[in-house]
Amino acid sequence: MQKKLLLALAILMTSLQTEAQTIAADYKGTSYGNPISACVFCADPTALEYNGRLYVYGSNDHQQFIKNGKKGENTYGEIKSIVVFSTDDMVNWTFHGTIDTKKLCSSWVTNPWYQGYGVSWAPSVTWRTTEDGTEEFFLYFCNSSHGVGVLKANSPVGPWSSPLNKLLIHYDTPGANAAGTNANFDPGVTIDENGVGWLSFGGLGPSTIMPDAARIVKLKPSMTEVDGAAVKIHAPYHFEANELNVMNGKYVYTYCSNWANRSDADWNAYKQAHGISASKPNTCTMCYMVSDNPMDPDSWVYKGVYGPHPGMGTNNNHSHLQKFGNDYYYLYHGASLMEKWRSAGIIDQNCGIFRSICVNKATVNETTQKISEVTPNLTGCAAIKNLNPYDLQQAETMVTAGGIAYENFKNVKTVTSINTLGNDASANLYIKMPAGSWTSVRKVDFGVGARSFMVRAKGTGKLEIRLGRLGATASATVNLSSSSFNDYTIDVDETKFKGVKTVYFVFTESTNNNVQFDAWQFSEDLPTGIFEIHNSKSVPAVKGTYDLGGRRMQKTSSQHGLVIKNGRKVRQ
Repeated sequence: MQKKLLLALAILMTSLQTEAQTIAADYKGTSYGNPISACVFCADPTALEYNGRLYVYGSNDHQQFIKNGKKGENTYGEIKSIVVFSTDDMVNWTFHGTIDTKKLCSSWVTNPWYQGYGVSWAPSVTWRTTEDGTEEFFLYFCNSSHGVGVLKANSPVGPWSSPLNKLLIHYDTPGANAAGTNANFDPGVTIDENGVGWLSFGGLGPSTIMPDAARIVKLKPSMTEVDGAAVKIHAPYHFEANELNVMNGKYVYTYCSNWANRSDADWNAYKQAHGISASKPNTCTMCYMVSDNPMDPDSWVYKGVYGPHPGMGTNNNHSHLQKFGNDYYYLYHGASLMEKWRSAGIIDQNCGIFRSICVNKATVNETTQKISEVTPNLTGCAAIKNLNPYDLQQAETMVTAGGIAYENFKNVKTVTSINTLGNDASANLYIKMPAGSWTSVRKVDFGVGARSFMVRAKGTGKLEIRLGRLGATASATVNLSSSSFNDYTIDVDETKFKGVKTVYFVFTESTNNNVQFDAWQFSEDLPTGIFEIHNSKSVPAVKGTYDLGGRRMQKTSSQHGLVIKNGRKVRQ
């Protein structure tokens, strides 16, 4: 009997170990916020705030990674799309897919001075509301060193179009190629307090204290034409990574410094000539200058370094300073994810350098335009709000994940004007979930408790919801079996799904590794006591609406009679 018990225990332990081994590893780290994606290599971040969300755009390093067969060096030549992410809490990030610049700009013309479309690097983005109430979004990117192109849309995720049949900035642009030293790349755009657009660009000048390769140009009201000639920004040790901000009526220009020899004599002479006291920047650091008259080259004052060399396995630097809410954030790239994948042996040891976007909070005094130096780290940002599980959440919203590749993100609809991964940025993706793969969201606020859970999925498999840690016992399980996208709803134990939790969606089974995960939503446990009851007109149903019997309502249905106010929000 004892031998039988020991044998049964050994079999059980082996089974548990085998199951544990099937769960994909966590390479980003569930306690880390950086990088913002555990699945997508991307770099050169830019950002905008829109309707309470921060949208981040970057160079699609992962496109080159796949083109290389997931090995070899990143030569940047196959980066022909731009990735898009967004967040409203600075912790959980939604991947919106990619903007296919190759498709959008394929008709660009070529002349002896510059080429038509080739690549899309280092985007910069802005938006405005016109006098007639139209919202316009403008995204600028560099076509290698040949110049700067522009895309236009009416939403932050597109669909995008190319308003021009050529580059906006090129070697024929007045002031753009003085002395033949300027590479017309790495744009930085801003719209000032008077509604005027400005674009900085340039780089790769001589490796000296004053390369004079940085430029700025005023844009016409269309934002797709230059208004006059570009002028120089006399930026010391300038190399690349131009961006612009406006603070308290002043223009703030940021850039990456070069690898030139730092001579004390040269720097002391520069300081004396410009009446400043700032220390000289180290190589590959993010520097900033301030002006109240951007078209006067002598008005720009060097202020110092606000971002160090990022380390994290990368040999270059590119950042963007973005205000979101009442705070500023420092967006940049590193290569920590690539290094972890390489160390784990899941990619070749000769892979490099494939970068990932990161973000840390910045300290900025808008009145004086003082930017304190940021210390990059993997911890990232603290959540500025909790995630509401009672709103419909997209599967591609996550803090981290395991077992999911960039190629697993697909579009829910096969025929749409808003596509993904090779087309325009997508508003609605699903994720193909192999067996053992998982996603995670942090700071999920269940309040007094959840009573049910809905998952929208396709395929045959099993989903476990685990709370607190990846290795936790399942708090709820959903069995999936459908050849089309279906909403599965189960009851959950409200004593487990209450308070603020980290939630893991673990797909322990996936027939043919083909379960497709689209969206999820919890329903709130109704509070005890007397309900507050209101008469209500018939209103059209919206996503996440339920009738008084708890049944999910379709968009075509209407709601009549009573609305129950449950203490958290009215469900209409």
